[in-house]
Amino acid sequence: MVGQPRARDAEEVEKTKSIDLTEEEHVKAVRLHQYGQSPLVEEVAEPTVSGPWDVIVDVGAAGLCRTDLHIIEGQWDPIQHPSLPYILGHENAGWVREVGSAVHNVKVGDTVIMHPLTSCGLCPACRVGQDSHCENATFPGINVNGGMAGQLLTNARAVVKLDDGLEPRDVAALADAGLTAYHAVRKAAGDLFPGTHAVVIGAGGLGHIGIQALAAITSATITVVDRSEEALELARQLGAHHTVLSFNDDQVEQQVLDITGGGAHVVFDFVGEKSAELLAPKLLRNRGSHYVIGYGGAVNLPTIDIISREINVIGNLVGTYNDLVELMTLTSQGRVTLHTAVYPLDAVNDAIADLEAGRLVGRGILVP
Repeated sequence: MVGQPRARDAEEVEKTKSIDLTEEEHVKAVRLHQYGQSPLVEEVAEPTVSGPWDVIVDVGAAGLCRTDLHIIEGQWDPIQHPSLPYILGHENAGWVREVGSAVHNVKVGDTVIMHPLTSCGLCPACRVGQDSHCENATFPGINVNGGMAGQLLTNARAVVKLDDGLEPRDVAALADAGLTAYHAVRKAAGDLFPGTHAVVIGAGGLGHIGIQALAAITSATITVVDRSEEALELARQLGAHHTVLSFNDDQVEQQVLDITGGGAHVVFDFVGEKSAELLAPKLLRNRGSHYVIGYGGAVNLPTIDIISREINVIGNLVGTYNDLVELMTLTSQGRVTLHTAVYPLDAVNDAIADLEAGRLVGRGILVP
């Protein structure tokens, strides 16, 4: 009949649809389907460029950190509300695969590390260089698809071109863990002149980078507290002047007060839970500052202590784009190095189990 396709035409249409679906390119990805359950490694469609500032990166490495554990537990759901299932991974580095029409700061083939947020550049926070507080940002791996996959969609404002000689697997975790640690040290650097004391709680994934940043850009005497003798040995190799093995809080407090002559000028708490957040203020001298970097617990300070001692509690969220550029400069100079344990992407749940059990020294890195 006129206007109706022949049976053969309909068959050809269906065959064409089938061909289109078959030809769609896929990559492996680590996706979280339900809070409290292990993520799955699955095949997903490749991301595509849809805007002029878009950048697609072939992921060379993705970092694994305690934030990923908190995401899986559901702690970030009330804050970010990601739509499940989605791809994890907020510490990412790789090679530029494709760019949008307006991108000119990187080109196809460049080795890059990604700032964790894709910022807009137009809001008040972005205008003053505080892009980690962008009003219109997305946060790959936190509220949109991240980089534990073969490819990642990001934007031109997030990519930092790496110097020759830096490989993605060697720097990926610096995108968040390193950036967060450096950001905190950078903020405190003006108060850490010769003769001052900095105390680092936790020499793990964030802390071991914070120790190096302190040694690189401040003149403070560095004391490190950790429950692991292996972690403390690493801390000594990275520039710590004193180390304290943590058996109980009272013992740690007394040792730190003795070493520092009355308390630290700045305490960097890279743990933020399991009583570390309660111990940290006790290690300060009057007018000292408690920099909170790790999280999961709750700081509980009587207000009379805060005002009578004039102590400060300072939060730290990731870092700025310029912080990441500075950190990459220190890395290319060999002044900051990342200690890692490398896993294939398919072994993500083995890596998670090692992190949860405290078997990781340094950072876990997933390689697609």
